Amino acid sequence: MALVSVNIGSNLGDRRLNISRAVRAISMEFGDFEISHVVESAPWGFDSTHSFLNVGLTFETDLNPEETLRRLQNIEKGISGKSHRTASGGYADREIDIDVITFDSEVIDLPHLQVPHPRMPQRSFVLQPLAELMPWWRHPLTGLTPFEMLENLDK
Repeated sequence: MALVSVNIGSNLGDRRLNISRAVRAISMEFGDFEISHVVESAPWGFDSTHSFLNVGLTFETDLNPEETLRRLQNIEKGISGKSHRTASGGYADREIDIDVITFDSEVIDLPHLQVPHPRMPQRSFVLQPLAELMPWWRHPLTGLTPFEMLENLDK
């Protein structure tokens, strides 16, 4: 069984309800999970007047990373059929976003899946929940823990 961490975010509509629906769907798909506290943050990588709510979630699966991603993307589509990208590929407001952050200590570099998430070290809204749920985890390429990456953000 692989330990997977995901980050769930929402900045449109009833953000808490959107996240709750995603958590419920992940629970139905993957079973038991651990969840972090909610983190509120400004949008990252684009301008918007809508702040995000984010939570981290960990669960175990015997599925491979690509099948895990496919099922998570189906959950996203079930909550909101809208894309969270602009026509030019930039970030946009979204009702729900589920990102795979870690998959055990695997390094995956595929066009549609990169793990550990490549922008994790720059995002406090990802690192804070990850530090709460998996403080012992070390980035397989840098050797840093989530807390150490958070400290680097402050420098």
